[in-house]
Amino acid sequence: MEFQSSQIVKKKSKKASPSLANSLIILDSGVKPESKMTPIEKMNISKSGVTKKDLVSLKEKSSLDYDKLAKTLSVTRATLINKKPAEKFNASLSERIIGLAEIYSYGFEVFEGKAQFNSWINSPNNALGGKSPFDLLDSQFGREEVMSIIGRIDYGVYS
Repeated sequence: MEFQSSQIVKKKSKKASPSLANSLIILDSGVKPESKMTPIEKMNISKSGVTKKDLVSLKEKSSLDYDKLAKTLSVTRATLINKKPAEKFNASLSERIIGLAEIYSYGFEVFEGKAQFNSWINSPNNALGGKSPFDLLDSQFGREEVMSIIGRIDYGVYS
């Protein structure tokens, strides 16, 4: 099934969005979803380090396995698996984890659910030359483009 973002027509409304708790990815980030955090808040979290427990939360909510996470985060699978739950990743990797969590947080909010967003992010997209949005998540520029497309969908712009 090819799922195009052009099939989504969503306009900003004043009604409440689905529970923001549903779009909170990293457990230790507080009560604010990553998509609602300021750059300073995200920077502070990344500098202090993201825990393995938080990565597991991202893994479960995104339905990604360690192989896909490792490829997307540009690290080895062992780097992700060998930490204990309370251990923290370095600042550079934490920043990439938060960036990925932000995309999933925003996507869950815009698509109003995990299943809908997870389907969209893994489906070919005409706006990306037939690639799936997930295929672009392994670089900062790709993550920015995916965020831009989600933003256009959020505002009802053909994407």
